[in-house]
Amino acid sequence: MTGIPIYNVNNNCSTGSTALFLAKQLIEGGLCDIALAVGFEKMAPGPLGAGHFNDRASPLDKHLAKMGEMAELQNLPHTPQYFGNAGLEHMRKYGTTELHLAKIAAKNHRHGVRNPRAQSKREYTVEEILNSRRIYGPLTKLECCPTSDGAGAAVLMSEDAVKAHGLQDRAVEIIGMEMATDTPAIFQEKSCMKVVGTDMTALAASRIYQKTGVSPKEVDVVELHDCFASNEMITYEGLQLCGVGEAGKFIDAGDNTYGGQVVVNPSGGLIAKGHPLGATGLAQCAELVWQLRGEAGTRQVPRARIALQHNLGVGGAVVVTMYKKGFQNITSNNVAATENIKENVPSKL
Repeated sequence: MTGIPIYNVNNNCSTGSTALFLAKQLIEGGLCDIALAVGFEKMAPGPLGAGHFNDRASPLDKHLAKMGEMAELQNLPHTPQYFGNAGLEHMRKYGTTELHLAKIAAKNHRHGVRNPRAQSKREYTVEEILNSRRIYGPLTKLECCPTSDGAGAAVLMSEDAVKAHGLQDRAVEIIGMEMATDTPAIFQEKSCMKVVGTDMTALAASRIYQKTGVSPKEVDVVELHDCFASNEMITYEGLQLCGVGEAGKFIDAGDNTYGGQVVVNPSGGLIAKGHPLGATGLAQCAELVWQLRGEAGTRQVPRARIALQHNLGVGGAVVVTMYKKGFQNITSNNVAATENIKENVPSKL
């Protein structure tokens, strides 16, 4: 109704971030000064991806065949088998256990209690998570994202447009954004972790740290794609939040939550907040913008300055985005709240 250009984007679970990526490119290319990225999803009941390709080949058929070379596939939904087998591979190689997955899920459910927009607002013990219904391999129901409906949006502006509208105190800057896709290694090597995207995550993360000059240790808050607890575990290493094979130690030390090295998924992540596929990337963006503005309420990460986003779609594309406050010399009305919020947040959640 406005006559403006509209682009439809579909990139599996990384659709929302792909829309954000395109909007950023349009502004940087000088084609517009203000762009709106919108993502939404109304999901059918049942497991992710079930029943969508009954009349045609699935774009993930090759990935599934590769997974079948390494694991005995069952007559179950494919997605938990992908990520369950990736988790099992990490356990065999590095000694992590089902307890580590349960700790991740417990952390995300605790974080979700503080998010009024979360789909799940109940706290669960590690024991409750381990004893919930077994889905596949090491994964239980409470370690999996739920079926979700939802929407998200982000307004992107050029620096001149921000100044023209007097929004310097609200602006959050995208200082780096990298998209990567599947590498040849997923079909050349025998690795379930590579099939679900560990290589492309590592590639995008490496590029973003190199181009921004920001080190992983400087990141304060992360929203990453925890469609299953096992994916959060292996993504710690891909994003260089810890060394390869050190995810178990990272989890046990509480370095993934308040009081630790970096707060991962303060929103509750996909496990608690929900995963409406097309909206997820923009919901992650919104959470990190609120964190950097000091507007995240009781889930506020103290003194958050650098934020990192990871949004992944199997089959395969990943978008890794880094944010900071746009105008560092402009004081927000929420700075005091950001500095003092530590009093309201336990040192370890």
